[in-house]
Amino acid sequence: MAPATDYTIDDLICVCISRQIEDGEPLAQGIATPLVAAGYFLAKLTHAPNITFASAIGNALCQDGAPLALACAEELWLGQALTLIGFGEAACELLPTLHAKEFFRPAQVDAHGNSNNVLIGDPRQPRLRLPGCGGIADVTGYHPRAYLYVPRHSRAVFVETLDFVSGLGVPSPGRPGDRPGPRLLISDLGVFDYAGGRMRLRSHHPGVDIETIEKKTGFPLEIAPDVCETEPPTADEVRLLREEIDPLGIRELERMSGGRRRARLREIIRLETEARQG
Repeated sequence: MAPATDYTIDDLICVCISRQIEDGEPLAQGIATPLVAAGYFLAKLTHAPNITFASAIGNALCQDGAPLALACAEELWLGQALTLIGFGEAACELLPTLHAKEFFRPAQVDAHGNSNNVLIGDPRQPRLRLPGCGGIADVTGYHPRAYLYVPRHSRAVFVETLDFVSGLGVPSPGRPGDRPGPRLLISDLGVFDYAGGRMRLRSHHPGVDIETIEKKTGFPLEIAPDVCETEPPTADEVRLLREEIDPLGIRELERMSGGRRRARLREIIRLETEARQG
């Protein structure tokens, strides 16, 4: 397939997520992760038509989905659910049994893949309270198919020492144990694995050099001997993302902040409302 020439970094992240999906496997998706949902749907429309995915939105198990929605996101899951399950059942029974592949987005992550989604600052008097870790603390101690993704790669996210540990990474001298840890991390700068027990750069995205990635990472970064440039999306993958999976551009919100994000939220809700009305 011909490579796309006008793709965005959001398109590329979704494509990188899609490439990790194998046909027929079970997947799981958390709340407020449209890049992941778009990546799953892209896999379904291209190379993995038989996937099944569970979502924390409505605690639903589905085989069909898209296009993505914002104001009525629950309709996508509840309206097409094969079955509905409770959160406790999903975290304590379904995920441990099926070992569903899942992508987690950490607010902080260290060199060994340990993560923090609880707070920033001193735990006794935090500067910022984060949404929480959901079931991440429960599953990362044993989960063999956990993946991470970071929409905005920076030294504020990739830190030497976490303010709080809410998700476990690969075994390390400071945190030994028998657990698999995350398999891969995808950011807006590159793709990384944890071979050798530390985060290692496997590919850098087009237009991003290794020195830039090292400067934006708050700890020494391992480099794979066969490091290469990430393969760009195809023209058909970009078309599917923009025309069928996420025509409103909801996936872009994960990389926005502040006033720009608020303005984009209002615009998406307006477009969605207009589409529903006529």
